[in-house]
Amino acid sequence: RGMVVDEVTRAARSDYESLITVTVATERQERSVSGTVYHDGKPRLVDIKGIRVDAEFAKSMIYITNEDKPGFIGKFASLLGDAKINIATFHLGRNVQGGDAIALVEVDGAVPADVLAKVAALPQVKQAKALTF
Repeated sequence: RGMVVDEVTRAARSDYESLITVTVATERQERSVSGTVYHDGKPRLVDIKGIRVDAEFAKSMIYITNEDKPGFIGKFASLLGDAKINIATFHLGRNVQGGDAIALVEVDGAVPADVLAKVAALPQVKQAKALTF
């Protein structure tokens, strides 16, 4: 499969005691995701596509890439509230002010396809996916 594993050890301090990064390259694009385990023993996603986040894994989540512009969070939260979907945790990150942003949202229960379609149709949203672990 052409997998390459590199182990890098640094003598200097960094933000994380340990960090694993997975990079997938296809003909169309390259994507990287980084994670770590904090002192509580729970794994966390800390970087997605070069955007810093701090999100635990949860059974049901929504992954959103969007434009970092005012109004997204309010519209998104209202949409979920109207669908009776409770937000458990909400993790955000952006590359620069007004640039690209990522939201990882833990919800109580599965996300129906019609609700996910409404999320994807919000003006600032570039991509919306339901995640289950």
